[in-house]
Amino acid sequence: MAKCAICSKGAHFGIAVSHSHRRSNRKWNSNVKSVRVKVGGQNKKMYVCTSCLRSGSVERA
Repeated sequence: MAKCAICSKGAHFGIAVSHSHRRSNRKWNSNVKSVRVKVGGQNKKMYVCTSCLRSGSVERA
């Protein structure tokens, strides 16, 4: 679910390193919101990341 419909930004994967330098896998989810958006004169509900919302890539309905 955590994928932007505009820029396809999704989850990032990496390694968490503790203070004792033990390493484990971890995941960073992108900040994706479910919003109503105007697409071609119609209102549509889609998942959009907050950077696309702030930049004005989409127009909220």
